[in-house]
Amino acid sequence: MHAKKPATKPSVCVQRRDFIQLLGAGALGIALASAGSARAANSVPAAAGAPVPRPGRKQLQGLFPIGSTPVTGDDKLDLESLAAQVTFCNRAGVHGFVWPQIASGWTTLSEAERMAGTEAILATGKGGATTLVVGVQSKTGDIKEVERYAKHAVKNGADAIVSLPPPGVADEKILLDYYQQVGRMTELPLIVQTLDNMSIDLVVEIFKTVPTFRHVKDESNAGGGALMRIGEIRKRTNDELKVFSGQGVRYMITEMELGFSGHCPGVPLADVYAATFDLWHAGRHQEAFDMFGRILAFISLGTMGRDSVLIARGIFKPGARSRNAPMTGGAHAAPGAAGAAAGAGAAGASAAGGAGAVHNPPPLDDQAVIAALNSYMKPYLRG
Repeated sequence: MHAKKPATKPSVCVQRRDFIQLLGAGALGIALASAGSARAANSVPAAAGAPVPRPGRKQLQGLFPIGSTPVTGDDKLDLESLAAQVTFCNRAGVHGFVWPQIASGWTTLSEAERMAGTEAILATGKGGATTLVVGVQSKTGDIKEVERYAKHAVKNGADAIVSLPPPGVADEKILLDYYQQVGRMTELPLIVQTLDNMSIDLVVEIFKTVPTFRHVKDESNAGGGALMRIGEIRKRTNDELKVFSGQGVRYMITEMELGFSGHCPGVPLADVYAATFDLWHAGRHQEAFDMFGRILAFISLGTMGRDSVLIARGIFKPGARSRNAPMTGGAHAAPGAAGAAAGAGAAGASAAGGAGAVHNPPPLDDQAVIAALNSYMKPYLRG
């Protein structure tokens, strides 16, 4: 049974009801270990009426790629290619999947498209090991719209929800109130996505007053950025608040050394990132270093579109393309080209060292991408 459709009805390339019936048999049947998070004994009491997350939920750590939003040539939402990303993540042992967020071009989606996409993703992943996280933020900051997305996520079987801050809001009292309201909407774990100048003080206050908030995707510029902030966040929350990295996961080895619990690149090479994470946390640090190096070496071969890699790997149908948000600069811009394909483009450039001009690698067409995958990455691809 689906949530009632809103008045606007943008077309999608597959009828939702028929599509979801086709997906029933979906993915793997192994559940990840539960990861309930207890409050510290000396923490500040929860806000009145706030739900406490129930035990037994899927684990929220590891590789959580941000899903792309595929559309057809006439700009209709391609539910099959969208859901295929979840199938890939389950098949390849990728720990989680998140949609729709910044790299998903979420601001281009209507409410009906978001509902249809969420239902397709959750139906595909039902019974699978991959943890499914649904974005619930509103383009206008409409709290009632946020609640519709949150309730819809619960109804359709999401494992967690994530929210960007309301657009254009810098007042941290308003932001605290917003996340307290979102935290009261469901019992699902809430991931807070920081942006702009959201302070550590704000993150800690949300942690103290919202029991469902135990994971933050930290992309704030305040305090020197996530790599500089994680130590203080861990210390001030008694290491109960788990920190996820974003911004392309450019420094994954350093991130794991610093204690990041999760990482959010794109989907195209998510299985290789997941292998890196698994090796590192099995104590095989040199092998993890080498695996991450393969990602950096691959993207050094040339400029390739994210969609080209997804098509080459059979995740997207031929001709599918991602609908991206308009470029606005900074953390709000959707990724493109090689950085989007692997999620670590800037790491390779900075690792090369030296000042002077930045030399862009040559463009690779679809056949060249396929050849590069087969020549260099095939033994390491799990999906």
